Amino acid sequence: MNSVIYMRQRCYADALMDMKAKFTYVGIRVKDLERSVDFYTKLLGMKIKGRGKLEQTKGETVGLESEEGGFVLELNYYEKDSPYFAEYVVGEGLDHLAFKVDNLDKALEEARSSGHRTLLQMKADGGRWAYIEDPNGIWIELF
Repeated sequence: MNSVIYMRQRCYADALMDMKAKFTYVGIRVKDLERSVDFYTKLLGMKIKGRGKLEQTKGETVGLESEEGGFVLELNYYEKDSPYFAEYVVGEGLDHLAFKVDNLDKALEEARSSGHRTLLQMKADGGRWAYIEDPNGIWIELF
């Protein structure tokens, strides 16, 4: 291997090891902002942390959290004439979001009664979890 290439790779790797970062939120694109807000707040108990419109992007965002100071889920909606609007493709680059619940069976029953069927139930290594869909087709893991 060329020593210059090796040194560049080594310097790049060293620089990466020095970076300190805290993963604080994830933004997902949604088709219907109000249905999505209802799903995450009413079914999963998240609270609205903030809400805003962005004229520059012709978009609207809603920040949600499960607990004060916790990880934030940002819902992003763009109008059809926005340069950031794109047809929604389920699973494109996003696999699922996971939520810890107190009682899985009770949570699944609540989801069913709200119109969100169980897509898949899993058991492995003494653990159990299941998946439902949000209004956008994003898989939600409950464990």
